Amino acid sequence: MKPSLAGWVFAAPALLVIGLFFGLPVLSALALSLTDFDLYALADMGDLRFVALDNYLELLRTPMFWKALWNTTYFVVVGVPLSIAVSLGAALLLNAPAARFRALFRTALFAPVVTTLVAVAVIWRYLFHTSYGLVNWALGHAGIGPVDWLGDPRWAMPTIILFAVWKNFGYNMVIFLAGLQAIPRDLYEAARIDGASRWKQFLHITLPQLGPVLLVVGVITVSGYFQLFAEPYVMTRGDPLQSTVSVLYFMFEEGFKWWNLGRASAVAFLLFLIILGVTTLLLRLGRRKELV
Repeated sequence: MKPSLAGWVFAAPALLVIGLFFGLPVLSALALSLTDFDLYALADMGDLRFVALDNYLELLRTPMFWKALWNTTYFVVVGVPLSIAVSLGAALLLNAPAARFRALFRTALFAPVVTTLVAVAVIWRYLFHTSYGLVNWALGHAGIGPVDWLGDPRWAMPTIILFAVWKNFGYNMVIFLAGLQAIPRDLYEAARIDGASRWKQFLHITLPQLGPVLLVVGVITVSGYFQLFAEPYVMTRGDPLQSTVSVLYFMFEEGFKWWNLGRASAVAFLLFLIILGVTTLLLRLGRRKELV
């Protein structure tokens, strides 16, 4: 058997699974986005009509879609840098020579990643409750009045961002920790001999050496944060005043509340194009910095 043919034989089961459970649904959703598939078409396929790009054009004229896109962009722009900073900070602390009980703290900090998101979101909703939440109770003891964290449009999205950062930073922390442990210690020893401060060591050794890791973490975090759904669904239901409606939440309502499955599929592909564009831009910027 030729080596190339043998490779295809071994890869065939994986390709079959990918094609069946990923490729076929994606192509079906793309075809669905070009139709007016709704509750009437679900009852009788004779009511299904091909509308080409009308769903996409109608979405671009829908104010709620732009509001959801703005909310999602706000979540990504604020949440991604904050998540990366917290993850890197935790990894630096765990990688410090003076750190003790590293395995214990690594497990404790990673624990939120493997907890059930819906269950933890419900707990956070009670922690930030206006009347009897633990956060407002602590603020009251500090002389600060209660804050309507999830009922005030100014605070609802920041609260969700805080929750998302706490829930997800452990995953990136483990990646950063692996990257930090791969940096040769000789570089830091040489820098200390030359009189470089810890801040200069961080700027001129740690960050450049972590460049590829930062790029990977950035792409993973951006693509994940653009898919915001469970947090606002459980904690706010898109309120108050639709300030926490994300693109995926808007897609969910279009598809499973109003049964406009064609429009919902169009939302999914518009979000895919946005994520593809942003991640491509990040990859190009990362490669350009590597060349420099």
